[in-house]
Amino acid sequence: MKAIQVDGESLVWADYAAPECGPGEIRIQVKATAINRADLMQRAGGYAPPPGASEIMGLECAGEVVELGADVNGFKLGDGVCALLAGGGYAEQVVVPAGQVLPIPSGLNFVEATALPEVFATAYLNLYMEGALQDGERVILHAGASGVGTAAIQMLKHTNNPSFVTVGSDDKLAQCVALGADGGSIRHDGSFLAKAQEWAGPSGVDMILDPVGAQYLSDNLTVLGLGGRLVLIGLMSGIQSEINLAMLMMKRTRVIGSTLRARPLAEKTAVMQGLFKDVWPKIAAGEIRPIIDAQFPIQEMQAAHTLMAGNGTVGKVVLNI
Repeated sequence: MKAIQVDGESLVWADYAAPECGPGEIRIQVKATAINRADLMQRAGGYAPPPGASEIMGLECAGEVVELGADVNGFKLGDGVCALLAGGGYAEQVVVPAGQVLPIPSGLNFVEATALPEVFATAYLNLYMEGALQDGERVILHAGASGVGTAAIQMLKHTNNPSFVTVGSDDKLAQCVALGADGGSIRHDGSFLAKAQEWAGPSGVDMILDPVGAQYLSDNLTVLGLGGRLVLIGLMSGIQSEINLAMLMMKRTRVIGSTLRARPLAEKTAVMQGLFKDVWPKIAAGEIRPIIDAQFPIQEMQAAHTLMAGNGTVGKVVLNI
């Protein structure tokens, strides 16, 4: 098979050994894949794959089932599927545990479906499982125009949870509001704190989903209300910051660190089954949709990475194979 490989500063579409399909696994002929910021980090040497995962980048894909390992049920050859991966998506074929594979929602094509697994799984895991979000609770989404952000906005709208976003431009804010966000702040205008406090009122917000990290920590803790939860899913602004421990104690704040890629199969399976039950029907009904900013052929991965690194996109950048 062919796969994207790193050759110095270049990304090359070249021959690569196809993986074996073992018990409990599914081989997918990949029709489309997508870029995640973790791919850029891995390429730069800052985010190694988990033990046993493919060295090839790519954390999600959509395609056709071409081989079933022993003890796999619920799928057949030729099924259109999308999958959450620990790696290997930038390739013609990928092998993945069956628990991380879902049927493509009705009405979606491969390109649309490949924009679902990583960002919707991340949002679902951290909002509803880690964060234990309750009806009516208020949420701040940092990087609201990202793939995870645009997925989260739509999910929150359908679970009766008002959301406030931080974004990089007025245009991005307008697109987030169109998806269902209730307000927001432009990060280039300074701290989001004052606008978020005005939006939340004296009781503060209940949850914050934050891929930014150190730079936002102090303001995050300030705007959280009693019993609020800060779920950290990224460290785009750094890994170290001072913290007011007294504030944590008085507000009974919970700070939750979370990653998805290295979790055990059982946990990933639980996330995917939650998506299939709670979110897939809304996607099939057209109430929630994947947000795609740009498409490239897989051979133009270099240009696709450059586009995403520029931080100007809204939603996903996807690749056709």
